[in-house]
Amino acid sequence: MEDELPCCHDNATGKVGQRAAATPVDADDAVVSPGCKECCERCVGSLPWASLIATILLYMGVALFCGCGHEALSGTVTILQNYFEVIRAPGDVLDVFTIIDILKYIIYGLAAGFFVFGVLLLVEGFFTTGAIRDLYGEFKITACGRCLTAFLMVLAYLFFLVWLGVTAFTSLPVFMYYNVWSMCKNATSVEGANLCLDLRQFGAVTISEERKVCMGSEKFLNMCDSNELDLTFHLFVCALAGAGAAVIAMVHFLMALAANWGYLKDASRMQKYEDIKSKEEQELHDIHSTRSKERLNAYT
Repeated sequence: MEDELPCCHDNATGKVGQRAAATPVDADDAVVSPGCKECCERCVGSLPWASLIATILLYMGVALFCGCGHEALSGTVTILQNYFEVIRAPGDVLDVFTIIDILKYIIYGLAAGFFVFGVLLLVEGFFTTGAIRDLYGEFKITACGRCLTAFLMVLAYLFFLVWLGVTAFTSLPVFMYYNVWSMCKNATSVEGANLCLDLRQFGAVTISEERKVCMGSEKFLNMCDSNELDLTFHLFVCALAGAGAAVIAMVHFLMALAANWGYLKDASRMQKYEDIKSKEEQELHDIHSTRSKERLNAYT
């Protein structure tokens, strides 16, 4: 057995050992190229997931609120004209139709403004994530970046309050349409009751005008059987859900921005500490080199 081992070594591994000796490889200088898995993990890990989820939720909420709210307002105009016989006032009189037009323009502004705002917050999340992960690289955290994060955090808080108000305002037509929808569903069980829908109670017309529809009338039955009432009610419900989603998205952005601001502040302090430390080490190195030269000159 001992005689066979050198033979096996010569035949099986001797040539390999000679090739390895012919081409030496230093383990410290070996460069291993990252594979597809490592690249994917690096890309996924560098994404600002909190800001990305908040942006998607914000866009979904704003799109749901703006689209459903716009169509619900158009359905409200149709109901007022067809079943309550409300007509648009001539001139520049502020009536219910003018208010609805103003609300539509506000919806257009919200859609455009929050699209840009969502892009800004997402870009800030990407840059902050890069600043945290590449702290010791070429990317430097500046005071301007921290001020921008603080400004966006204040702006997100203000928009959070705005969306709270929008959610509360959107709940009013949902409550009104729910009452009308309940009256239509329960019209057969309260045949003896003389209930009426008066627009003066909702502030849609002036006190001098009388625009009401009572249960049992042909207009009331036609309104209950039509698709406008049911569709408009559910569109307002969807708009309320979209406003609530936008509120949750603003809360997500506030948490992400507050965390980013804290990380940037700590990272800035760490950078200052590293700069001071490297400066002191350089000064000590210069002092030692100067003393060595002086000693060498003294000996010579």
